[in-house]
Amino acid sequence: MGSVEAIDHILTSMMDMVGKSKEQIFEIGEDSRTEYEQLKDELETIKKKVVEVIEQSDKMELQSRFARNRLAEVSKHFDNYSDREVREAYEQANDYQVNLTVLLHEEKQLRDRRDSIERRLMKLEETMERADHLINQINVVINYLTGDLMQVSEMIQDAEEMQKFGLKIIQAQEEERKKLSREIHDGPAQMMANVVIRSEIVERVLNKEGVEQARQEIKDLKAMVKDSLIEVRRIIYDLRPMSLDDLGLMPTLAKYLKNVEEHSQVQIQFKSFGKDMRYPTQMEVAIFRFVQEAVQNAIKHADASMISVKVDPKPNSVVAVIKDDGKGFDTSIKKEGSFGLVGMKERINMLDGKISIDSKPGAGTLIVVQIPVQTQAS
Repeated sequence: MGSVEAIDHILTSMMDMVGKSKEQIFEIGEDSRTEYEQLKDELETIKKKVVEVIEQSDKMELQSRFARNRLAEVSKHFDNYSDREVREAYEQANDYQVNLTVLLHEEKQLRDRRDSIERRLMKLEETMERADHLINQINVVINYLTGDLMQVSEMIQDAEEMQKFGLKIIQAQEEERKKLSREIHDGPAQMMANVVIRSEIVERVLNKEGVEQARQEIKDLKAMVKDSLIEVRRIIYDLRPMSLDDLGLMPTLAKYLKNVEEHSQVQIQFKSFGKDMRYPTQMEVAIFRFVQEAVQNAIKHADASMISVKVDPKPNSVVAVIKDDGKGFDTSIKKEGSFGLVGMKERINMLDGKISIDSKPGAGTLIVVQIPVQTQAS
């Protein structure tokens, strides 16, 4: 057992180092993307200025040519012009030439800056690609450390853990059914019963007290129906967010995390990289539930004050990173009843995905998951 604990300690230390390296690479990629977008905007501005300066230079070149011709004419027939006309011809030719030189210098500076930005953009593209590649490689390392090697110390516990997990799932399903039943009974069902009673009251008021009083009762009835509808929608959203179908994964996550932040007083930072893409329904629901469970765990069990959620949607895979500054835990210790992490692992395994969890007491928790798209599309 001592050897297994030593291996676990070594692997935990390695995971900590790899996890920190991965986070740093992720931040480098993020900073590179920000600089890339800023330089793209500056490049567009400079290209427009180059066109404008070239147009001004062409006009100034034409005016300078006319001024030089005028000066040549005055010089050739010097006796036919007054001193003032000679001086004006010379000054005008000189001014045009000076202005033309300034414009040509400005054009050169703009072209140099444009070329410099284009070279920098190419390097940033390489940096972002290299960061993505390194993150993927680190994912392989993390999954290797948490997979093949970690199985040495986990194989003995798997059968018992899965049996407990299966029982926990059954208990959780029963609890959810009871909770849903109570919510419907205490919420929409009770409100609908009140709606029936109030509708009878409206009918009586109409017969006894007239239209105006009945109209007021109808307003109260409408408000009650509206509250009932809001409650029904809340219950439906808890079962499955309808906005997943309409808006997609990223807008739904943003909306959900903002709502959690408002109600929990926990600061939540959400960032999505790349383009918002649509994925198979089962995959979008699974990713949403995974993030939802990870965030709720951080709030309820880790006492976190700040949670960072980063999602990188790609055509072939989705990478999600959830990090909190909570109290953390020792990943080598299996706590009784700690089925939240097991549930997340099983949810990801069902999607043929990869998950890594890096945490230690007092240092928060970092969860990284990568889910392939092709498996869900097949």
